[in-house]
Amino acid sequence: MSVPTFRPNPSAPERKAVTDAASPDGLRRDLEEMRAAFEAFREVNDERLSDIETRGASDPLSEDKLARISAQIDRQQERLDRLALKSARPARGIDPLETGARGGHAGEHKGAFDAYIRKGREDGLRALEMKAMSVGSDPDGGYLVPEETESEILRRMASVSPIRAIAGVRQVSSSVFKKPFSISGPQAGWVAETAARPQTSAPTLAELSFPTMELYAMPAATPSLLEDAVVDVDAWIAEEVETAFAEQEGTAFVTGDGVNKPRGFLDYPRVADASWSWGNLGEIATGTAGAFPASDPADVLIDLVYALKSGHRQNGTFVMNRRTQAVVRKMKDADGNYLWQPPATVGAPATLMTFPLVEAEDMPDIATDAPAIAFGDFRRGYLIVDRAGVRILRDPYSAKPYVLFYTTKRVGGGIQDFEAIKLLTFSA
Repeated sequence: MSVPTFRPNPSAPERKAVTDAASPDGLRRDLEEMRAAFEAFREVNDERLSDIETRGASDPLSEDKLARISAQIDRQQERLDRLALKSARPARGIDPLETGARGGHAGEHKGAFDAYIRKGREDGLRALEMKAMSVGSDPDGGYLVPEETESEILRRMASVSPIRAIAGVRQVSSSVFKKPFSISGPQAGWVAETAARPQTSAPTLAELSFPTMELYAMPAATPSLLEDAVVDVDAWIAEEVETAFAEQEGTAFVTGDGVNKPRGFLDYPRVADASWSWGNLGEIATGTAGAFPASDPADVLIDLVYALKSGHRQNGTFVMNRRTQAVVRKMKDADGNYLWQPPATVGAPATLMTFPLVEAEDMPDIATDAPAIAFGDFRRGYLIVDRAGVRILRDPYSAKPYVLFYTTKRVGGGIQDFEAIKLLTFSA
């Protein structure tokens, strides 16, 4: 049996990340290579399916080749995401000591913060916090970073953290965010123009509570890096903490138990969607334990999509891990079209049945009773609560000659609309 010649290069991600430097031409070239890889994937998979139909089994060579091409597509997607993030970062080389030119309180705060980070001088930040009557930070708990640094950290995390990128986000000033919601909804009715308006019953209200928990990272710097005036310390701090914060958040937003961390959407009770009630997530069963159905496997994905109301469905996003995505990548519709499609443009997600697909490695693998696929309007369904302020405590003593920067932020999360998210469970 002949198969298309496609030779994945395992060293390509590292080599291209250096040579392309996130240039527009490099990003377009990587996107074209990913599309070419998917074309090869389709040809090999079509031959595999043809073998199954004619001989009742697939060729092991086709299975091996399919797995290698699928892994190459995953690597190219990761590289595209990484390079797109780099291209969105601000340019280096701006002298942070020239902050006085900005003027106003923001420039004053940035200059004082820069002096604290580089030299450990606290007098400027102390004066600013006394002027603002701030009680949120002190020499023992650290100092608040400038607003533009906090915004840059959150922007980078939204690009790295898969759930933060699609969820609703609310910034608050207190340690707990409370949101009322209506269980029964207000009563209403039709009346004639001159008829009396009977009194309606009041809605039944309940309250959702989202406490914020402390998340920390502790990047280290050499004295020479801090003494180099060309280095933008704000950008350096944001770059150092983005991955550490995003990885911890990503896990908590999916599987967190709510104890000293946000509560993940998979931690809530699940019920069959036919008997759904508020406070639970509705689930659709595949009908086969630990697998898709042997015939028409894509039908359960259609059932999952249409389990959502139209208002939520039009903003729906699939969420699954890389291994589950490799399985659905092989599926076709009744007309023989592949359900999974590579990104249409640089920076865009892959799609499944025309809906965006977000890869979250903390989602469970396909297994018996595992909710391996989620679909929903996460901006309406899941709320992330950020407490305003990122704090940094400079520590030049604990790891001499390095200077540690104990960086903390408070974040919470949980489901705010139980109708907006549905799960596909691999159970009989």
